[in-house]
Amino acid sequence: MIEVNLSNFEHEVIEASRKVPVLVDFWAPWCGPCRALGPVLERLEEAYGGRFKLVKINSDESPELSQQFMVRSIPYVLAFADGNPVDGFIGALPESQVRAFLDRLLPGSAEAERRRAHKLIGEGDFAGALAALRTVIGADPENDEARLDLADVLLNRLPGGPDQEQLQDADRALAGLGVRGQAETRYAALKVRLAGLREAAALPDLATLRAQVAANGSDLKARSALAQRYIADGELEKALDELLEVIKRNRQYNDGAARQTFLSVLELAADRPTMVSDYRRRLSMVLN
Repeated sequence: MIEVNLSNFEHEVIEASRKVPVLVDFWAPWCGPCRALGPVLERLEEAYGGRFKLVKINSDESPELSQQFMVRSIPYVLAFADGNPVDGFIGALPESQVRAFLDRLLPGSAEAERRRAHKLIGEGDFAGALAALRTVIGADPENDEARLDLADVLLNRLPGGPDQEQLQDADRALAGLGVRGQAETRYAALKVRLAGLREAAALPDLATLRAQVAANGSDLKARSALAQRYIADGELEKALDELLEVIKRNRQYNDGAARQTFLSVLELAADRPTMVSDYRRRLSMVLN
């Protein structure tokens, strides 16, 4: 348990909650119920073995924070996760009720392992992340989020790109998704990425495809193949340009596959919102 004020709130609460849930206890020395709740929270912090972090804010000494989070009565406990307030309670609850609150708030072992995988990805430890995600899936084969995460690491994160065995692993991860997982936009994007990587092995080289398109701009098969080559190479803007040209020339070509691929590539580029917005606007102009 640590004392927090305006000067260290961002670091000790917001940033810390991206790694582990943080419980913020708004209290004051004159508040009897606060003095009753405080030891309960401290015991539980120790009992839960680091699964959450406890901080205390003296509401009298940090009126800005009390006002920001609309503290009207104390003790007031506010839980933060991933940088945001997510739940809370007012009053000196008995320990059993605080435990129930924590059990609703804290991730289970599978979710904790999945979050650890995300942390490892951020640190560049892709082997560790893959091992963690496989552990989650092994314990819970129906965990669609972990399956999508695993396919994403295999298809998009590995230095040098995936080999054939890793492509097969990604395919198996996606094939095991349930109905809800297949409805997620990430699923369509990863399927397009997987298809692009697989098809690239059977496609002519980049120079040949560019020459074919340059020689005959109406060769939509060559343009589509060039787009797939760009997807496999991670050249998403160039892929979108080729797909947009296919749609301009014949929006129904190959049963409208170019438009669906275009939208899936936008999902692949979700971390580049300005580019995505620009290409969505350009697609809208072509279609309308």
